[in-house]
Amino acid sequence: MQQDERLNREIMPDVLTAAEQIRSKKRSSVSLVNLCLQRIKTHNPTLHAFGDIFATAALEEAEACDREAAEGQWRGPLHGVPFGIKDLFSTAGLRTTKGSLTALENVPESDAPIIARLKAAGAILLGKTATTEFGWTGSSYSRLFGHGRNPWNSDLTSGGSSSGSAISVAAHLVPGSLGSDGGGSLRIPSAFCGLFALKASLGRIPTWPWSATEMLSHAGPITRTVRDSALLFDLLSGPDARDHQALPEKGESWLARCDTPLPRFRVAYASTLFNVPVDPKIASLVEQAVEKIRRLPIDLQPRQLDWESPFQAFDTLWTGGRGVAYGSALKDQLDKLDPGFATLIARSKEIGLADYLGAQKERAAFATQVHALFDEVDLLVMPTLPVLPFAADRQTPPEQQEGNSGVEWARWTPFTWPFNLSGNPAATIPCGFTPEGLPVGMQVIGRRYAEGDVLQFCAALEALMPWAQHLPPQA
Repeated sequence: MQQDERLNREIMPDVLTAAEQIRSKKRSSVSLVNLCLQRIKTHNPTLHAFGDIFATAALEEAEACDREAAEGQWRGPLHGVPFGIKDLFSTAGLRTTKGSLTALENVPESDAPIIARLKAAGAILLGKTATTEFGWTGSSYSRLFGHGRNPWNSDLTSGGSSSGSAISVAAHLVPGSLGSDGGGSLRIPSAFCGLFALKASLGRIPTWPWSATEMLSHAGPITRTVRDSALLFDLLSGPDARDHQALPEKGESWLARCDTPLPRFRVAYASTLFNVPVDPKIASLVEQAVEKIRRLPIDLQPRQLDWESPFQAFDTLWTGGRGVAYGSALKDQLDKLDPGFATLIARSKEIGLADYLGAQKERAAFATQVHALFDEVDLLVMPTLPVLPFAADRQTPPEQQEGNSGVEWARWTPFTWPFNLSGNPAATIPCGFTPEGLPVGMQVIGRRYAEGDVLQFCAALEALMPWAQHLPPQA
């Protein structure tokens, strides 16, 4: 009992710190895995971050890592560091439920590329983190795992769909986690939970198996620091034959970029998009952060963006892709589905080929507008979300009127999914706390393939506005 209490008081190291502690023999991998397991035991019943936990296998791997370290053998930069893995990623021999009661017996034969690379870097898979059903929504609503709860206020949603990955890092259950983003699923929960996450350019980290919305879907880490994220992108990026959209090697270290002086970036600031009202508490904190940004050696310019919302295009592509693919595969199991996802499938039947092609055309027109902005500026900053976390058992804020689209969650996340449509790298970074103690995220968007610029700028913001020293009540 005393050991449990001691572990619960111990601060979880971030990824870079954990890796350095193991390599310098200041900490064993076994001790770090035990710390994670104890904190999961304490907090997971409330927060619902993890589904399957591989305690025995993780400890065996940690013991092997410690033996190898004693002999001067190192698997890679993440030797012995435990991670949480979103339960959408295929893991060889380990169940991948995709957050659905219809996939409880699904055990892949092969690792997804991001999992294989994490292992090759020496990391340990500690467990599978919660996700909404097939990653379909921006909330943390889940009948399989229990609704994900925000470590800063457990009555509230963590956001999703990478809900468990964000919760696990924010609550100091693991040093880092992996998630995915098809419309904001990395950035939404990271903004709500006070973390950093970057949705990179499409194909930067290869994805496989095929996604029903492959032209929108990205894989990436959720971390407590910018430099942790940069390290993981250095390790996880690069082409893979299984992903026809995978990008070539990036040719530079983004972790190294984080430690170099800023060039004189041209930075545009937009207080909103599509005239969407922003919660005053969020707007105030983002404005305060922008005032701090002025201290950096950059050219900052307010911009009012007159883009029209491509909501209908996103709805058609998301609902059509996921609804048709899963509707056909699960036509005999609709009663097992989250009612919201079942509605998406029903809605997809109304979408024809002409609608889908029209949405692709609208998407291209919107992307052209976005890319034109980045002929004039290097970076765009704005709020990540216009709303604060709401009740964990809801999928939309209480003030949002009912609609008939397949993506009602996209109405309260209007600043994230547009950059999935355009393909720009977009990160969320904590920029302050409301009087109630809830973190608020600011989004930093760059031109296509310029993730290094985004990470370098965010590293400077992190130094200007440090946040990792703040601990949520559930930590």
